Amino acid sequence: MSILTLKSLSKSFGALTVTDDVSLDVMAGEALGIIGPNGAGKSTLFNLIAGNIKPDSGHVLLDGVDVTRASPMERVHAGVGRSFQIPQPFSHLSVFENLMVAAQFGGGHRGAEAECSCMSIIEQTGLGPVANDLSGGLSLLQRKRLELARAMSTSPKLILLDEIAGGLTDGECVALIKTIKSIHAQGTTIIWIEHVLHALNSVVERLMVLNFGKMLMVGDVDEVMNAPAVKEIYLGIEI
Repeated sequence: MSILTLKSLSKSFGALTVTDDVSLDVMAGEALGIIGPNGAGKSTLFNLIAGNIKPDSGHVLLDGVDVTRASPMERVHAGVGRSFQIPQPFSHLSVFENLMVAAQFGGGHRGAEAECSCMSIIEQTGLGPVANDLSGGLSLLQRKRLELARAMSTSPKLILLDEIAGGLTDGECVALIKTIKSIHAQGTTIIWIEHVLHALNSVVERLMVLNFGKMLMVGDVDEVMNAPAVKEIYLGIEI
């Protein structure tokens, strides 16, 4: 069953078309990767899915329900969680308090239920040792983990990950991949934008390629990575 359907989605800013007639079905429980050069429209596509911007034309459906005009918070309540490329936690709050805010306002949890859920997510994401630390003092890896943990705290069916592996060392990447795999194994649908291809390709089952706002192709990982057009446009290999 499709958890997310994009129908002929388009968005322009002035004369610049950043999303150009994109149609896509993402199955429940799937892990889909999105790749493309800088400026290809990847983050704009996430903003359209999450409701941060509205399309000029086309539709966004979640579980078959049209949410094209729904607000970002309405989409969170419908099951969409998101991490951002640049982590921006509530720096004056602890890690645990950051998750509690997400659990209560995004996930609708209260009291002991919210506390138990947040503590479970903190352990799963490896944030236990810093659970009571102010988030403003965390390392990059810890802030990335907190982004993921906050998204999980809203009890999402679908998580959008925006370059969450960027800036990490190889060892940190391995640790993060393990966490993302554990989340996917629980049945959570993942759509992941990433330039760190070895991290992305170790998790996802399918890849979509964007170029100048258009969907160039979508298919299994090996098929996409070996496509001449992808090598030329994304990897810079002249064919």
